[in-house]
Amino acid sequence: MKKFLMATAATALMAGAALAGSHGNEVKLGVILGFTGPIESLTPAMAAGAEMAMTEVTASGKLMGGAKVTPVRADSTCVDAGAATAAAERLITSDGVKGIMGADCSGVTGAVLANVAVPNGIVMISPSATSPALSAAEDNGLFFRTSPSDARQGQVLAEVLMEKGIKSVAVTYTNNDYGKGLADAFSSAFVAAGGSVTATAAHEDGKADYSAEVGALASAGGDALVVAGYVDQGGPGMIRASLDSGAFDMFVLPDGMIGSALEEAFGSEIEGSVGTVPGTESEGAGMMAKMIEAAAIEGGDGPYVGESYDAAALIMLAMQAAGSTEAGDYKTKIMDVANAPGEKIYPGELGKALEIIAGGGEVDYVGATAVELIGPGEAAGGYRELEVKGGKLTTVKYR
Repeated sequence: MKKFLMATAATALMAGAALAGSHGNEVKLGVILGFTGPIESLTPAMAAGAEMAMTEVTASGKLMGGAKVTPVRADSTCVDAGAATAAAERLITSDGVKGIMGADCSGVTGAVLANVAVPNGIVMISPSATSPALSAAEDNGLFFRTSPSDARQGQVLAEVLMEKGIKSVAVTYTNNDYGKGLADAFSSAFVAAGGSVTATAAHEDGKADYSAEVGALASAGGDALVVAGYVDQGGPGMIRASLDSGAFDMFVLPDGMIGSALEEAFGSEIEGSVGTVPGTESEGAGMMAKMIEAAAIEGGDGPYVGESYDAAALIMLAMQAAGSTEAGDYKTKIMDVANAPGEKIYPGELGKALEIIAGGGEVDYVGATAVELIGPGEAAGGYRELEVKGGKLTTVKYR
């Protein structure tokens, strides 16, 4: 009995020391997104979503006995793997971050994971890297994502088109992991559902003229053009060349093409075009929308803002559950705090969650996007079906 009491006292002292050591200390979290590049119009709001969660936790004073959480931004560029890797290395070696919210685009996310996160043992939770290939990445249990794989988005897009009676399409994709993975997933699902893919061709981002690419696709025909690209780069170029030449006037727009920049560039020129982006009509989504409005986050109704809030929240809740800010300690707690059993936690309730965990209780983090992590740490996920009506991206329903 005496030995048990001594051991218990020692454990309590060590736990107390860990909490005392963090009290008033700074816990830095990296926010690595494409602040420049083909989705640069989307990332400021995504970063703001993640940082909103960090501010909420700091204000609660309940993380690790009162630690302050400080975001450190870095530019992934979305497309330059070398630049993204260097930026992530700086976050770890120079800034001393204890986890990374990001990266965003699939190719740079894979590069950061393999070259930086795994060698340094740092947790990454991406809000938007959707390539199916990431499901099989060697990650040592360090990589998670709050958005579903494009294996699912491909199926949803195929369902949308078949329901609308669109039976033949041409497909263009940005020439990288995201574009190729999504194009393959969609094409497979669409053909399996009875549709026909008349032609498939990659496009390079950053070109001034896409008439040759559009001409080749148009010669094969199709009721619509699927544009698996980026809203601030080659995707709009393919649409503009299609409209100017009369090749296509109906477009299918996956998540990388969804954003206010699309509305500003084309408005009613692409009336009736359809798209998908991860999203739910859950209670948490409504709560998140009110928080975004109150915070006056510009572009806060755009894609992946809720997923970014949730990614940051999961890192901090897992730290609390592990009693440690070290990734090797808290990585195994992420699935625990994300899923049942436990008290359901919604946006704005992070302080409550931290308190429950500190008291020995369990939480089931629902968050802004109805988080449920499956398989290799990725979101089961739902999708919002969109249609361009009156020149605006309008929600049709959730799937």
